[in-house]
Amino acid sequence: MEKENDFGFPEFEKIVKEYTVNDAFADLPKLKPGEGFAKTNYTASKNEYLQKFELRNGVDFVTQHITRPHNQRDLAIYKTAIQKWNKGKERLKYPDLPDELKTHKNETAFSDRYKVVDGNGVSHTVVAHIAKDGHYYIHPDETQCRSISVREAARLQSFPDDFYFEGSRSSAFKQIGNAVPPLMANAIAKKIKELL
Repeated sequence: MEKENDFGFPEFEKIVKEYTVNDAFADLPKLKPGEGFAKTNYTASKNEYLQKFELRNGVDFVTQHITRPHNQRDLAIYKTAIQKWNKGKERLKYPDLPDELKTHKNETAFSDRYKVVDGNGVSHTVVAHIAKDGHYYIHPDETQCRSISVREAARLQSFPDDFYFEGSRSSAFKQIGNAVPPLMANAIAKKIKELL
């Protein structure tokens, strides 16, 4: 039996301009580990990416730019991971860590546990587990040396800055990671509307 409403798979417009993670983070205040702002001002004007995709959404402030605190061992690991990534796009593997930074002897499990978000490219997928593991979302700026903030995660998922996530920092991260990115949902909805 033939499907009555088989629309097939729609064609999507390919975006020619490649935007980067650094474009998404460009106007956010720099943070140290454990710092953050429930509400603060932008540090730069809108760039092409923020303008085109309306992430600032007409507001003149940003909310939930809050990051996790980290211990000194993690910060030393993050610094090494950021340097390796920014120098040669090489991921830090657990066995490559100096012995004083290792916490367990199993060097085969979770060897890619530390991952820097590619500032000069696109981010790896933001997942709900970001709420429990900042090691997989290390900020690319060595001077900040931390995992990404709630707002930075929201920007990677294309949430506009006036979208507020309820609950704790961990709860906000989980909501962001579980969400369908709004820009993707919008593109899909437009194609469905065209087909209907």
